[in-house]
Amino acid sequence: MEARASPHRGPSYSQILKSTALIGGSSVITVLFSIIRNKAMALLLGPAGVGLIGLYSSIADIAFSLAGLGIQASGVRQIAEAVGSGDADRIARTATVLKRTSLVLGLLGALLLVALAYPVADFTFGRPGYAGGVALLSAAILFRLLADGQMALIQGMRDIASLARINVLAAFFSTAIGIPLIYLFGTSGIVASLVAGGAASLAICWRFGRQIRLPAPPMSTRQVREEIGSLLKLGFVFMVSGFLTLGAAYAIRLIVMRAEGIAAAGLYQAAWTLGGFYASFVLQAMGTDFYPRLTAVAQDDAECNRLVNEQAQVSMLVAGPGLIATLTAAPLVIRLLYSPEFYAAVDLLRWICLGMMLRVIAWPMGYIVLAKGAKRAFFWVEVAATVVHLGLAWLLVGSFGSVGAGAAFFSLYVWHGLLIYAIVRQLSGFRWSAANRKLALIFLPASALVFGALFVLPPWPAAVLGLATAMLTGAYSLRVLTEIVPLATLPAALRALRSRSA
Repeated sequence: MEARASPHRGPSYSQILKSTALIGGSSVITVLFSIIRNKAMALLLGPAGVGLIGLYSSIADIAFSLAGLGIQASGVRQIAEAVGSGDADRIARTATVLKRTSLVLGLLGALLLVALAYPVADFTFGRPGYAGGVALLSAAILFRLLADGQMALIQGMRDIASLARINVLAAFFSTAIGIPLIYLFGTSGIVASLVAGGAASLAICWRFGRQIRLPAPPMSTRQVREEIGSLLKLGFVFMVSGFLTLGAAYAIRLIVMRAEGIAAAGLYQAAWTLGGFYASFVLQAMGTDFYPRLTAVAQDDAECNRLVNEQAQVSMLVAGPGLIATLTAAPLVIRLLYSPEFYAAVDLLRWICLGMMLRVIAWPMGYIVLAKGAKRAFFWVEVAATVVHLGLAWLLVGSFGSVGAGAAFFSLYVWHGLLIYAIVRQLSGFRWSAANRKLALIFLPASALVFGALFVLPPWPAAVLGLATAMLTGAYSLRVLTEIVPLATLPAALRALRSRSA
């Protein structure tokens, strides 16, 4: 694989839709495996066991974020910049240093988690009896960091097809290994399933990473220091950001658990997982393909803003109808994908769906900050978001129970969307396009209408209104997508549909 030349400066709708379809298609399969896994966990462990999975996962995520020092995200940016300039030697240097640094940080992070296993277990669970499980998570940290060193190269090179395959295979092995372990060992198998999933991901990433042929350039000590310095300078900001985001998720689970018990934490975990299923199709594609493309043109404000508007337009068209449908069918989704024991998570799921709608709108703007390497702005936005999120969760969970955690997530993105818009206006002169303002005036009121109807109207009329809204917005989205994307680039089924409707 060779470094690509400077990106084409024409409309990017086709590229966005292709990457969204490819990553989204792999996400569909990944979600199917997640559904199987979550259903099995719900039936085998119940809400309390699902809550335990969420807490262990949060510990692993935080430890991974701290140990990695953000070098995976900064590595993607460094490689994407080199790809944009066609500098193959720089790609090779960054990839080499990134892989070696990932190994060192993985070992240090694993040892640190083992050393802190007792206090972490005592703080999280209220007793140190879970320290053995926390210590075992250290292996998952090492495996994940090594895998991410490979993933950064693949993502920076924008090998979207390989990333899609990695997602599918990792989901398959995580499910195929995790369910038997939980079945055989119950809650004692939770940590083992997380470690086994990390090992499988490493093996898969290593297999695909080997396909990228790069020279092994001679590097002086000074060059190694420079590469590590470049990775760590921006990586530290990414690390702090990841720690704050994951730390907030961990803290909110603790707030819910201490307010209403570990079963309530399981309800929150279920609602959060379901709320992110559909939005993840768009958000994963955004981070996988859009971020490297934007980084390559980050110094050209006009081009940068155009790409963000086009990404936001496609994201709203793809995600909006699905989120409205999830909002409407929340009771059915909970029953089918978990069990009747989780029915109390319905209202929580609806609040999270509203927040995901705003997240899909706000995220493309946030990538301007990342692509331009505006470390100070990025850092303080993340600090402020964490403080706001935790403060709202503490207030609203205390007043309304676990549903307050969902309302806090929605309120966070109301505030965050306004803040990030003001920041990117200063950084690049960004303004929403007329097409995006029109879409926002369609999807946001439609979501609010359905959400309000579900609380005010009887169940059946509210469901009919919600489904009708989802169908109408879905038909509108399909029509707009087939208009803005060139006919020749559409899949055969959509080309035939467009031809019949012309």
